[in-house]
Amino acid sequence: MLQTSARLLKLLSLLQTRRDWPGPELAGRLKVDVRTVRRDIDKLRSLGYPVHATPGTAGGYRLGAGAALPPLLLDDEEAVAVAIGLRTAAGSAVSGIEETSVRALAKLEQVLPSRLRHRVNALQSVTVPLTGHGPTVDPQTLTAVAGACRAHERLRFDYRSHDGTAGRRTVEPHRLVAAGRRWYLLAWDTDREDWRTFRVDRLTPRLPTGPRFTPRTPPEDAAAHVARGITTAAYRYRARFTVHAPAEHVSRYVTRTSAVVEPVDEHSCTVQTGADSLDGLALYASLFGADFEVHEPQELRDRLAVLADRLSRAAGRAKG
Repeated sequence: MLQTSARLLKLLSLLQTRRDWPGPELAGRLKVDVRTVRRDIDKLRSLGYPVHATPGTAGGYRLGAGAALPPLLLDDEEAVAVAIGLRTAAGSAVSGIEETSVRALAKLEQVLPSRLRHRVNALQSVTVPLTGHGPTVDPQTLTAVAGACRAHERLRFDYRSHDGTAGRRTVEPHRLVAAGRRWYLLAWDTDREDWRTFRVDRLTPRLPTGPRFTPRTPPEDAAAHVARGITTAAYRYRARFTVHAPAEHVSRYVTRTSAVVEPVDEHSCTVQTGADSLDGLALYASLFGADFEVHEPQELRDRLAVLADRLSRAAGRAKG
C-alpha cells in the first residue's frame, strides 16, 4: 500500500485525468478500500482542492473549480508541452494572451528541472514564429466553447456567417479544431438537425451553458469533417475532379484547409475544393502536373474550354 502522502499525490493525479471517478474505481486504482478513499478526499479538500461528490448509484468524485488554482501535477512531457505552448502563444490566433503567457511561463520555468529547461530552450532557440494576419479568437470564448464540449452541455451563441448574416444558434458542441490561425467548432445544430462547422471568431456564447446531452457520433473524424466543410462550403463555387496521379503525390500540393484528397486507386484520386473564382479553380486544378477530369460544376468545365482556346491561341502566336 502506498504511504499517505504518495497516495494523495496519486489520487490527485487521477482526479486530474478525467471529469468523473466512481469511488470504487478510485479505490481499485489506489489498492485501498472505499472508506480510505473518502478520508483521502477529505484531506485533499483541507488542502484547498475542491473535490465534489457526484450523484449516482455507486457515487463518485469530481475535481472542480475553486476560488484559487491549486497545484497541478504534470509529467515531464506535459511540462515541456505547456512551456513550449506558452512561449509560442504570442504568435497564435488567440488575442490578448501575450503578457499573461509570459507571466505563466516565468512561474513554470522557475520550477522546471534543469533537464527539462534545456529541452525547452533547445527547441525555442532554433524556432522562429511566422506571425500572420487575420481574425483572432477571444480566449474567454475559446475556453467557454471548450468547456461546453468537455462537459457535454448545450451551447447557445450569436453567430455571424461569412456573408455577414447574424443569427442565433443552439448546438451540441462536439470538438474544437485548429486549422492554421483559425479555430472551428464541430457541433450538432439542434434546429437544423445536422452537423455544422462554425468559426469560433464569429460566435459570441450566451452563458450559462446547458442542459447536458448524450454525445452523438459524427459521420467521420472531426478534423476530416471540418476540413471538408471549410474547403468548399464558404466559397461561391464548389468543385470536384479526378486527378490521374496518386493521392500521395497530389497531397503534396494542398493543405487540409484548401482541399480534400481521397484516393480512387493507386494511380488516381478525387479532389474537392472551392473558390470564389472559376479561373482560380482552373488554375488550381492544373497545378498537380497530371491529367484531370472535372465532375462539377458545369461552369468550371465551360470555363476550362474558354481558357484552353485562349491558351492555344497564345501558343500559336508564340510559334509565329
